[in-house]
Amino acid sequence: MKKEFLLIGFQDPASPVMEGIIDVHNYIFFYLTIVLLFVLYILSFIVYSFYFQVNHDTADISNIVNYRNDILKTNKVVHGTIIEIVWTAIPGVILMLIAVPSFALLYSMDEVILPAIILKVIGHQWYWSYEYSDFGHKSFENEIVNIDGSDRIKFDSYMITETDLNKGDLRLLEVDNSIVLPTNTHVKVLVTASDVLHSWAVPSLGIKVDAVPGRLSQTNLFINREGTFYGQCSEICGVNHGFMPISIIAVDLNSFLGWASQKQ
Repeated sequence: MKKEFLLIGFQDPASPVMEGIIDVHNYIFFYLTIVLLFVLYILSFIVYSFYFQVNHDTADISNIVNYRNDILKTNKVVHGTIIEIVWTAIPGVILMLIAVPSFALLYSMDEVILPAIILKVIGHQWYWSYEYSDFGHKSFENEIVNIDGSDRIKFDSYMITETDLNKGDLRLLEVDNSIVLPTNTHVKVLVTASDVLHSWAVPSLGIKVDAVPGRLSQTNLFINREGTFYGQCSEICGVNHGFMPISIIAVDLNSFLGWASQKQ
């Protein structure tokens, strides 16, 4: 019998950004749990006080109504300045505690670092195109000159149909040409589209960048372990929106250089 597993939570992180996202999520969830338990306690206490502590000898509904009316008439329940200050100040403090690590994570995600490799991503209906433009340039007298655009590593990436899958392949995620990137290397990713809106997203790497026609978006990528990481277009871009998978193979630097030489 085939076993099916339910994945609850995030995928295993493979970049510092994704590790930071998971840490901030767990940090915020701690405060959410405290707030939830406190609110449940207050609601339970109110229900118990107003409904179950009234005249234990009888369950007459009129006793409950009279009990609540007596409390309101004798001003036992009033608007208190202290309690209003408390329930305003405490949420403000919680928001500040949440904001500090969130801002630090956002700053680290937008930090621009001198990249070793530039990967261009272009979204089409309904496939991806990739280009390693650094391999189309050579150094000459301390200047970088473009010797021939054909030397650049360029290829299209289409989803492999279900009938062509091999045993062990993942349905709707395998592609004919995967991206190969080195680990422990800073990579700049430039993302755009040629027709409609797309979104280049890889959950394990903490990346989700909109591909907008006529606009160039950029993000930084640093993969800290080897492996194969999958993603999909996260924008409803048309009838074949669900058939634009992304496959990234992370290898060591020497293996990447060998793959690049073979591609050229």
